Amino acid sequence: MLQYLGYLVFVGATVHILGSFAYLRDTLRGTTKPNRVTFLIWGIAPLIGVAAALTDGVGWAILPVFMAGFFPLVIFFASFVNPNAYWKLGRFDYICGFFSVLALVLWAVTLQPLIAIIFAIISDGFATFPTLIKAWKYPETETAIAYAASLFSAGTGFAAIQRGIPSEYIFGIYLVVVNALLVFVVYRRKIFKKEFAAKAKIC
Repeated sequence: MLQYLGYLVFVGATVHILGSFAYLRDTLRGTTKPNRVTFLIWGIAPLIGVAAALTDGVGWAILPVFMAGFFPLVIFFASFVNPNAYWKLGRFDYICGFFSVLALVLWAVTLQPLIAIIFAIISDGFATFPTLIKAWKYPETETAIAYAASLFSAGTGFAAIQRGIPSEYIFGIYLVVVNALLVFVVYRRKIFKKEFAAKAKIC
């Protein structure tokens, strides 16, 4: 039975695809407004992590990380289709983007798989801040189901771990944490609906 657990990663990939298509659909409609800085780095950083992990001999456990990089790139390009389907960038967005690129540059000079993955995570983390803040202030501009799907997909990656080396699971741990945080931020008003309603009455 345990030998079949690794196949959960393909179930996770399927769920990730469905969630990403929901985000893509809403982006094309203009109801969801992705931050282009975030999604560009979200596309590049995980794919660098994938390349580094593969050179370290990691197998199917890295599939969720690949999915976490591929679809943000698709959504990034899709945001140019509809003029209303993007979030206006500010100084903070560009600052985070700068540090994300800096982390990628530092990765390029290390040439060590694990260090490359760590720098890719740092880069991805900096890129997450603009969307995290946007989602906190304007949750209606996000499609939370995509982050929930990515969270599930990242979780299935642990079932495919074979060697137990950090390159197999470190990016997965990061993806679980960051997607759980994004889901909470977008859904927090529904979770704490009574509290927000009470504050609205007071105001």
